[in-house]
Amino acid sequence: MEMEYQIPNLFKKIVKKEPVSFHHPRKSSMTNSLFVQTYFNPDEYWQALEVAHRITFGYGHLTWEWTKGIRSYLHPMLFAVLYKVLSILHLDTPLFMIKAPRLLQSMLSAVGDLYLFKLSHVLYGSHVAQWALFAQLTNWFMFYCITRTLSNSLETVLTVVSLYYWPCLRVNSSHDPAVSRVWALVTAATACAIRPTSAIIWIYVGIMELFISRDRLKFIFLQVLPIGSIVLGLTFLLDRLIYGSWVLVPLNFLKFNFLSSGGDYYGTHPWHWYFTQGFTVMIFTFLPFMVAGIIQSKHWKLSGLILWVLGLYSILGHKEFRFVLPVLPIALSFSGYSLAMLSPNSSSNKKINKSTSTRTKTSWKIQAAVIFLVTTNLPMAIYMSMVHQRGSEDVMNYLAKEARQGNVERILFLTPCHATPYYSTLHQNLPMRFLDCSPSEVKGNLDESDRFMMDPIGFISEFAKNWSQPSHIILFNNDEGHLKDFLSSHSYEETKRFFHAHFKVDRDLQASVVVYALK
Repeated sequence: MEMEYQIPNLFKKIVKKEPVSFHHPRKSSMTNSLFVQTYFNPDEYWQALEVAHRITFGYGHLTWEWTKGIRSYLHPMLFAVLYKVLSILHLDTPLFMIKAPRLLQSMLSAVGDLYLFKLSHVLYGSHVAQWALFAQLTNWFMFYCITRTLSNSLETVLTVVSLYYWPCLRVNSSHDPAVSRVWALVTAATACAIRPTSAIIWIYVGIMELFISRDRLKFIFLQVLPIGSIVLGLTFLLDRLIYGSWVLVPLNFLKFNFLSSGGDYYGTHPWHWYFTQGFTVMIFTFLPFMVAGIIQSKHWKLSGLILWVLGLYSILGHKEFRFVLPVLPIALSFSGYSLAMLSPNSSSNKKINKSTSTRTKTSWKIQAAVIFLVTTNLPMAIYMSMVHQRGSEDVMNYLAKEARQGNVERILFLTPCHATPYYSTLHQNLPMRFLDCSPSEVKGNLDESDRFMMDPIGFISEFAKNWSQPSHIILFNNDEGHLKDFLSSHSYEETKRFFHAHFKVDRDLQASVVVYALK
């Protein structure tokens, strides 16, 4: 998403009323990944890179999800292979360990950009496809999230690729040689293997395909069942190899997240959250253009998919932005449709009126729309990707360099659990300890993280009775005041402070991350 050179060129072409086009999606996504320097969601590290690091180097923390068998090793294996290559080439330095995973994800994200363009092209034509790609490249949340190593990012790429190949989404699928249900099913099954909740999308698409298909028995018995069995079977074999026993991840995932509402342990939101806050924030100022595009295009199948996904996820108590990321590119393609209708290059506009005054009026509309979208999304993308919550990553980058120089012996994190990256960034096999927040089998039991937040000095005083004294303690500034006397009495002094955030997210303002070391 190489916004620094694409956007200025875009303005020039709009002003000169030239056709708009975008190039080099791979190069653009790689540039995007280098901009992302902030901490967003713990799963980016703890459910992907941390697991991959353990597979490759033999050390790394596995969270409770892996002991319960509700995660597949398929996604972490992608980065385990990358780590292995870095290790063989002796490139597993702090810089490469930090940047390489997101660079790899950026290459996959470029595939998603390409297929969103191709999907929009076959549905609406090349002009709309260019504007759909513009929407994808300039939306702040796509810039902020898509190159992160979350399983949701890869799920989003696979979703867009699969949607391109489904015949039921085409107008004249029988005349298009690119349509292949086999590729559609392979990518859809892979998405489900990585994230079982992806089945929500494919149930909707599969029912549509079954409804319009003339060979329903072939579709079910010769395509869906064999392909699904092969992909999921290979995933089961991979999990059997690494877990050491047969683990049916989709079944365990279903039991924990849907049948027992285990995800509610990490917080709940009202049923309307995705409609009033979550997805609305993600699509941001593209929202009115999305609504206009849905109405103008009359492509009710894809718009229905967005509503279906938001509706079903709304039933669950625990909600997160990233859960509905796979339908964001589809929403942005509708935004691209409405932008294309405003563009003077739109064939529909030319058919309506070719007068100079009409073309001038249309030209000013698209210029105003582009200026509005860029000036609202670009600052948001840069701030969230480079400023907000960057302390979590900066402190681990610092500790990784210090550990490499032999200046670190043992680390204690007195923060909410999973508030920073871990061994995947430190890349040194040193003792580390963080406050656990695994769900308790006993309802009402407080985990270590909660007990520390409620009474920092009481918790750490009791904790220190049996500790192996760490050489470094990491904490947020909002807890620093409570622990000043304790840290001083145990011979700790501040050695480094990193800016973290300007405003609070879900607890007290955590303005900075502080490093204390033994004198």
